[in-house]
Amino acid sequence: MRIAVVGATGRIVAKLTRNLLGAGHQVKALSRGGPALDALAHDGAEPFLGSFDTGTGDLGSFFQDVEAAFLMVKTDWNNIEGHYPAVAQRFVDALRGSPVKHAVSLTSMGSEVDGKTGHFEVFHRLDQKLNELAHIDLVHLRAAWFMENTLAWTGSVAKYGRLAWFYEPDLKMPWVATDDIAELAAKELTNPTGEHRVIREVGSQDLTMREIADIMGREIGKPVEYRFVDRTQKDIEEEFLRRFGGPEQWLDDDRSSDALNHGVVRFHGGDGVRPPLPTTMETFIRTVWKSLYLEALSRGDEPETFLTWNAR
Repeated sequence: MRIAVVGATGRIVAKLTRNLLGAGHQVKALSRGGPALDALAHDGAEPFLGSFDTGTGDLGSFFQDVEAAFLMVKTDWNNIEGHYPAVAQRFVDALRGSPVKHAVSLTSMGSEVDGKTGHFEVFHRLDQKLNELAHIDLVHLRAAWFMENTLAWTGSVAKYGRLAWFYEPDLKMPWVATDDIAELAAKELTNPTGEHRVIREVGSQDLTMREIADIMGREIGKPVEYRFVDRTQKDIEEEFLRRFGGPEQWLDDDRSSDALNHGVVRFHGGDGVRPPLPTTMETFIRTVWKSLYLEALSRGDEPETFLTWNAR
């Protein structure tokens, strides 16, 4: 099978590309170029210079000689609400009239909700726009939180023995390793079911932030505390805007945390409907997170982030 992949040098899609190549498929790999794309070309991918995120390159021809496509959007934190609809429209323009009959799109939990849900809202817009492609059988992979996001807390755990975030301590949230997303995406691309619209919820485990802190503590041999960050406190907002980010990202995070904390956004596959995935949080913390934590511990002082500032 000949397959086009968007954002080929990203952490998920590079793994996906190599999985497809290893299974004997031809892969047309879209990227803005550089050593990572050169490495994929060395492994057998056909490089194609361009970006749907920026609208550069001959995007109209990218899908013209393939059977299937993988789609994803890279977040632009400086233009959160405007970026996803613009990229989705570029996808539709390039795919309309193409020979592609089957596509897999990486979206997010909560993309079924039409409302002010922060970061989940833009995935709803992405899904709805792609659904306009009536001639394409489309799989929406609704991903959970990436386990790789826990790497942002290596510094705060090393310095303060705690992690801090905006989600209620006992809120169960789904998590998934990006390697598992790549594996599942490869299966969906190469084994189409013939269904016109398919939803797959992609998550390995439902865990609270306290449970994640406990897993980290067991791995490093000392307690790790979870601190709930109350975003209604004006001093927290003021510090974020002064040192760490802009008002659009603050509002996006506000709406995202409210949507999760109040159950507006949730996974619906807790009854076993989700495809089983191999990587547990325990495995990820042991094999990936812990080594980066030890590096942070040995380095000592580093530039402060919003997460370390909240954990102080």
